[in-house]
Amino acid sequence: MGEVFAGRYELIDPIGRGGAGAVWRAWDHRRRRYVAAKVLLQSDAHTLLRFVREQALRIDHPHVLAPASWAADDDKVLFTMDLVGGGSLGHVIGDYGALPPRFVCTLLDQLLSGLAAVHAEGVVHRDIKPANILLEATGSGRPHLRLSDFGISMRKGEPRLTETNYVVGTPGYFAPEQLMGAEPDFAADLFAVGLVALYLLQGSKPDSRALVDHFLAHGIPAAPQNVPAALWDVIANLLQPDPQSRFRTATGARKALAEAVELLPQPAPDEDPVEVFDQLGPLPPGFGPDGPTGTGTSAPPTAPPTATPTPTGSGSASAPPPQPPTAGASAPGGSAAVTVAAEPTRTDPRGASATAPLVPQQAAAEVHAPAYGTPYAPSYGPSETGSFHLPPPAVPAAAPVRTRGGIAPPPPKAVASLLAAALLCFAVGVWALTRM
Repeated sequence: MGEVFAGRYELIDPIGRGGAGAVWRAWDHRRRRYVAAKVLLQSDAHTLLRFVREQALRIDHPHVLAPASWAADDDKVLFTMDLVGGGSLGHVIGDYGALPPRFVCTLLDQLLSGLAAVHAEGVVHRDIKPANILLEATGSGRPHLRLSDFGISMRKGEPRLTETNYVVGTPGYFAPEQLMGAEPDFAADLFAVGLVALYLLQGSKPDSRALVDHFLAHGIPAAPQNVPAALWDVIANLLQPDPQSRFRTATGARKALAEAVELLPQPAPDEDPVEVFDQLGPLPPGFGPDGPTGTGTSAPPTAPPTATPTPTGSGSASAPPPQPPTAGASAPGGSAAVTVAAEPTRTDPRGASATAPLVPQQAAAEVHAPAYGTPYAPSYGPSETGSFHLPPPAVPAAAPVRTRGGIAPPPPKAVASLLAAALLCFAVGVWALTRM
């Protein structure tokens, strides 16, 4: 039923879209399990290099959703990760609104635990927001959080892939120093964690600019309504405009959070539990819990295609070198929100259409650093086919052509330039002789 990608991954149905590609539920014919497969959309050199960085990230942590494998098929690239069915934090807020403080503390503890593992690898996430924090479908049990989408993450010290004075991320979750053009650092991730905490406690996206202005003009604001003072002390530290005033590490913030939990009031007896159920929906016909049922499905190829590149030790593909990126003019724009389809629509990413039910998500955007107001998005957008096109190999320059009589004469403009230079040198020489 679904098309088999690179002889291994059978794309089943689209489940979401990020800033750089569509995410599909897929069946791994080799490991015999369902996975999430991200098919890249962009064809520019920036996205290719970010793909190499993201797929090379290997962090084994229960609260981190890092890429597990990757494959290439002709001019398309995908990488896979565990399939997480409980949706994002945005789904939970959409169902329940503001969440109980103790439930929020459980989520924050797991988020900081995963972030500490990411930072221990020297990686700055740079795009922490509710849409990139996923939940396992645990029902009414203890929630299980996974930090995902490392598409714009980078290791400290790596060269930046953006133009000078530009910052990449999601508007509304930037730390103040990011907007001033500072190098990506762990403190910016912690600032975003503070904004996520407020989002969970209040049930709506906080106004980060108003918060920063209040901090600068009046100091630490009073605790918002329904936010316990002990918990607010931790969040306020994360939201300090000066990165030197925040927690130094995610582990330090986690320890302070554990102390604050001890001071929280016990939940009310009539407090409704927060339940996290499967958000993916049923499998389409031809697929069951254990994979394809054999009804209407196409068998995968018996041998892997020779076009699939073999991963190197670093996890990168052997591909033509990318062309240098060209700086495009940025146009003002708001958040890159995605329209949600009313009914699931299965769409082949290789076809001419990409109308799929998408998870609402604000895509990461480039923003000119000095401008603190209206964010700016890049002038290019995702392709309509959901494919990723590797840059073509550079065309070698044509060799100079020699005439039968010897070297071809220079063009008239070159001759004129040489004559002018010779006359100038002669004039300077005559002037020098007259001065002696």
